[in-house]
Amino acid sequence: MDHIVTRRILLLGAGASAALTAACGNGIGSSGGAQIDARVDATRDYLFNSYPGTRDLASNAAGVLFMPLITEAGFGIGGGYGRGALRVAGATVDYYSATRATFGFQIGAQQYAHALFFMTEAALGQFRRSLGWAVGADVRYATPAQGASLGKESTELDPVIALVFGQQGLIAGATLAGTKYTRIIP
Repeated sequence: MDHIVTRRILLLGAGASAALTAACGNGIGSSGGAQIDARVDATRDYLFNSYPGTRDLASNAAGVLFMPLITEAGFGIGGGYGRGALRVAGATVDYYSATRATFGFQIGAQQYAHALFFMTEAALGQFRRSLGWAVGADVRYATPAQGASLGKESTELDPVIALVFGQQGLIAGATLAGTKYTRIIP
């Protein structure tokens, strides 16, 4: 009888452990990275095809964080979340989540994409070394159409350039202020 109970407990424990591992989405054996990369590719292609100047901006950048879909919603208290990939020389080097909490007068929901262009190695290094990098006042906001006009002089003064595009929804004026980026294992 002791052997039967022990086997049952062992089987139950193994099943619970497998279910917990699957529920955590820790990336082991998952296709999360491939899904993020596919979304990043589509977002990058949309940005480059719709605003050709952004291709030059990306080629001059030390790295680009593409966030294909950020979803925000709020009713007094709000929040947002999305996942994306950091690309250096066109290759994914890390995956990141973006989270944001907001308070104040707000009602509605919106979705948008954005890209952070790290124009210097120092800015890229600081981003990658941080445990949780938050968008601050040092980030320059530009419209995607300005991508072609952002010359070398601008990038020396602006180590990080943010482009917000593809907005859909009911909350006007997407901003990245207060957004926190954290490295993840998809």
